[in-house]
Amino acid sequence: MVLPRTSLAHTLKGHLRPRPLPTPRALHSTARLANQKDHPFSFLPANSLEPKASRAKGLTEIRGPYYAPVTNTYLDELLSDWGEYVDGVKFAGGAFSLMPEDRLRGLIETAHKHGCYVSTGGYIERVLSASGGNKSVVSKYLTTCKNLGFDVLEISSGFLSIPTDDWASLIEFTAAHGLKPKPEVGIQWGAGGDASVEELESAGTRDPKWLIDRAKKFIDAGAYMIMIESEGITENVKNWRTDVISAVTSALPNEKIMFEAADPDVFAYHIQNQGARANLFIDHSQVVQLACLRRGIWGTGSTFARVVTFEGAGEHFRKGGRAVENKPSESY
Repeated sequence: MVLPRTSLAHTLKGHLRPRPLPTPRALHSTARLANQKDHPFSFLPANSLEPKASRAKGLTEIRGPYYAPVTNTYLDELLSDWGEYVDGVKFAGGAFSLMPEDRLRGLIETAHKHGCYVSTGGYIERVLSASGGNKSVVSKYLTTCKNLGFDVLEISSGFLSIPTDDWASLIEFTAAHGLKPKPEVGIQWGAGGDASVEELESAGTRDPKWLIDRAKKFIDAGAYMIMIESEGITENVKNWRTDVISAVTSALPNEKIMFEAADPDVFAYHIQNQGARANLFIDHSQVVQLACLRRGIWGTGSTFARVVTFEGAGEHFRKGGRAVENKPSESY
């Protein structure tokens, strides 16, 4: 049990006269989670995470319709149960462009009802290739996405060769349309199509410095966040490129990067090496497993009871990292 901080004098005085026992409380702040809903097992210890409304790290973005249909009813039920652990919903493969407008708006509105942002996914690649980069066509696409209720526009180029300055200009152009630009960068040429290991190997990979340099440029251009493409790093490879992950997490701000990790072994690796507050993209079917891992209540042999957080970290960061200035803990 975490007892309230007391001064030495107050502690000594406590030995001289009886005082009531402190009210027991849990080792975590479950009351800050799930919109203040009551949890019958809140007395059990679990990791403390930032409340969803103010969460800047530990974001979870889930894949919506693509490999499997995600209906409005399903999404509503999923987020009713687990919405506190989901921050965003992403469409993949341009699937939204095939949906009737009323059904698409229904999905977007359901995500918003549960406090989740909605991302287009990287369909801009198709728009750029089909239009030859025509500005008016791209503008119409961005405007339509905004009017439908999308919040985030992922700007991928795994299949395209586009000058870095053009990419940065597209980020600014997206922001000017009221959408949050989220460029996706990676080391693998031809990423995004779930190609075979052999096909990707023959296409070749880029140096991690290429990824990092562009990510920095895109952040300067106004990128809301950078999505790190998993192909060539942990997806469709014979051996994981953990050196790339280390280089990225060392060079870029943690709150500005999100890793594709739609595989339990992959998101477990990121939690092991970045901690419970890693920003991750997963499949909608993996929400519960990742939530249990972040909260530290379950895991595999390598993570069981080993994922922890420090409850005071949120206050520390909100106050600008005062602890590093040797200010006393009472100032928190």
